[in-house]
Amino acid sequence: MVFANDTEVALVSAANLINTAPVGDPGTDSLEDLAELDDFVLREQFTGSRERTAGELAAVRAMREELRTIWTAPEDLAVTMVNALLARADALPQLVRHDQWDWHLHATAPAAPLAQRMGVEAAMALVDVIRSKELGRLKVCAAPDCRAVLIDLSKNRSRQYCDTGNCGNRAHVAAYRRRQLEKK
Repeated sequence: MVFANDTEVALVSAANLINTAPVGDPGTDSLEDLAELDDFVLREQFTGSRERTAGELAAVRAMREELRTIWTAPEDLAVTMVNALLARADALPQLVRHDQWDWHLHATAPAAPLAQRMGVEAAMALVDVIRSKELGRLKVCAAPDCRAVLIDLSKNRSRQYCDTGNCGNRAHVAAYRRRQLEKK
């Protein structure tokens, strides 16, 4: 394990949020309506209050774009953006235990807006990434037609493709076919 379990969960969840935006050409948005947001919140196990409004959906969609920018930013810009996100939320980290989760960090109140809780959870995980000098583990899919992000938690830092489609399989098949043509 590269990071604490809750950090890894938050990073994967942040990548999943970012990847709800259209990633291919033409791509589809996986957060077009409140039902899709409800599904995402349930799947990613976010707790706390919900408004279930168009405003909440818009705020979450805006947060995913902010997180994408942080994900691909150089270290100094990532630090500035993470600090700004935490400051906007008046983040106050606390150890909590609930549901099936053992001790982990929350930095917002359960009543804080959903987008704020999502952003702060991601920011807290990104703090660990930055402090560990592991920003290189935050990647964009290597497939030329994909913009999805991924967190490379492999020991040798070799992960290149996202989980949103078949990017890795397509790249491997294309490489195999190139090799077969070269043999002829």
